[in-house]
Amino acid sequence: MHLVTFLYVATTARLAELRREAERGDSPVPTAVIIAGLVAAGIAVTVLVKEKAETWMNGIPTK
Repeated sequence: MHLVTFLYVATTARLAELRREAERGDSPVPTAVIIAGLVAAGIAVTVLVKEKAETWMNGIPTK
């Protein structure tokens, strides 16, 4: 009977611990927004560098 009581108390305590409001960190939405912004900035920089490189390459005279 002691084992059953122990298991009941341990299960009840664990469930109470899981139900408590715990600090779980930030929502994933701001993180996703930051990542999307970084991706957009990376694409913009890549396009800018590509355009500058093409302009520079087209400015080189050919024989």
